[in-house]
Amino acid sequence: QNVYKRQVQLSYDKVSRKESHDPALVFELASHYEAILRLIGEDPQREGLLKTPVRAAKAMLDLTAGYHLDANELMQKAIFSHTGSSMVIVRDIEFYSLCEHHILPFFGRVTVGYIPDGKIVGLSKLPRVVDAFARRLQVQENLTAQICSAVAAAIPTKGVIVACTAEHLCMKMRGVEKQQSETTTIEYTGTFATDPALRAEFRSLAGL
Repeated sequence: QNVYKRQVQLSYDKVSRKESHDPALVFELASHYEAILRLIGEDPQREGLLKTPVRAAKAMLDLTAGYHLDANELMQKAIFSHTGSSMVIVRDIEFYSLCEHHILPFFGRVTVGYIPDGKIVGLSKLPRVVDAFARRLQVQENLTAQICSAVAAAIPTKGVIVACTAEHLCMKMRGVEKQQSETTTIEYTGTFATDPALRAEFRSLAGL
């Protein structure tokens, strides 16, 4: 597990990511996917499905790689001094995650804003933090709160605010089957919690 965690961290830090899966994990997961195929009435030995269990296992490891990423560690690599105190916003960070209730995808956009208090974080680190929490089994409310808490803990700020808008396939493909529905969640700390005008400014700048 520790070797796999290091492999994930190293591959994540590269611009061009390459697969680096623990063969033992792939084999174990693939055996379960093969069993699932049989249970739903499929034949894992037919041509189109011969490699499906392994492909599905690797995909699941990619989609849950966030369990092996440390959001604070990612941000500590790029924290810089800053004398200003105006709002910093990174808008429309796309993400893909898996609903923990049905293991179906949900996906959308996250916007992160904060007011520096002597330090700023490299802009590219915020999308990495989003991925670190999105690539797990999640619910949108927790995803939004976790990103907000991680940014607030990693750098000195006067306040952090995170907005997430997503579409959920568990609502589109099954259950209520409402195709146009979107869900928006917002989490904030510090001055964003006490100053409605500041929240309104963020909403305006974020296009919410």
